[in-house]
Amino acid sequence: MSGRTHSTARAKERAVLVGVARPRPTILRAADSLVELGRLAETAGVAVAAKTAQPLRRINPATFVGQGKVEEIKSLAASAKADVIIFDDPLSPAQQRNLEKACDRKVIDRSALILDIFAQRARTREGKLQIELAQLRHLSTRLVRGWTHLERQKGGIGLRGPGETQLETDRRLIGKRIRTLTGKLEKLAQRRDAERECEDNEKYNSTSAALRANFRC
Repeated sequence: MSGRTHSTARAKERAVLVGVARPRPTILRAADSLVELGRLAETAGVAVAAKTAQPLRRINPATFVGQGKVEEIKSLAASAKADVIIFDDPLSPAQQRNLEKACDRKVIDRSALILDIFAQRARTREGKLQIELAQLRHLSTRLVRGWTHLERQKGGIGLRGPGETQLETDRRLIGKRIRTLTGKLEKLAQRRDAERECEDNEKYNSTSAALRANFRC
């Protein structure tokens, strides 16, 4: 009998990080920003397989970066056996969809990555509801019918929680879920306010009773 053990833990997703340097003053240089993005990815449980950055004078409205860079990213992701491509800059819904189709891989941006980290770390019921609501609002503009190229990529980074559902989820159903979550959060806030008011009344009554007792003395 072999002494080897087989882990049942899910293998880490592998990511390619993409950054750009634009001709304008920035707080962080592209390389430094990619280092920070790498730390965020590792915090989310993703293994950084490769990084790439380039100067960018003009944003391509369809794919953010130029077609040549898209082909380079696709090749890099294939050679690194990456599951996901993470852009350091915010992507529009159209840019994200076009990149996913071109690279045949899941593509997310820094905002989705940060939301995923919050989703993993939320502990309270209210915190989990708030994160799910934020994720759904972020995904609502990105979930469209016909994303068959991502069928095998359900779940994982950027798609935890609400993202575990079918990617073809109807926006009307997402809207309904958003309204439900908003209602639950409002009720929790009202309950918290009522509990705080009750505590304040108890403190007031206790203080008044003590003052009356002292006055009688």
